[in-house]
Amino acid sequence: MKSTGIVRRVDNLGRLVIPKEIRKVFGIDSQQGMEIFTDGQSIIISKHHHSCIFCDGSEGLAPIKGKYICRLCSGQIGQPPLKVVGYD
Repeated sequence: MKSTGIVRRVDNLGRLVIPKEIRKVFGIDSQQGMEIFTDGQSIIISKHHHSCIFCDGSEGLAPIKGKYICRLCSGQIGQPPLKVVGYD
């Protein structure tokens, strides 16, 4: 990991502001979904990307009740082909 030299405090509500410069470099827009991971003593924040609930794939996804399923898994569970949505 590369240090940016930027230090931010967590506010009383537990929020942490990602500096504008970093948001711009990584293409993080307002309302962008972010995932939070832990690795030992580290907290990792990453842009959220939709993936299939069965195989974790990210190609050919279709939304079903707030979850996503890929065409391959859809075919394997006997569902007709689903309308695929495009995501970056």
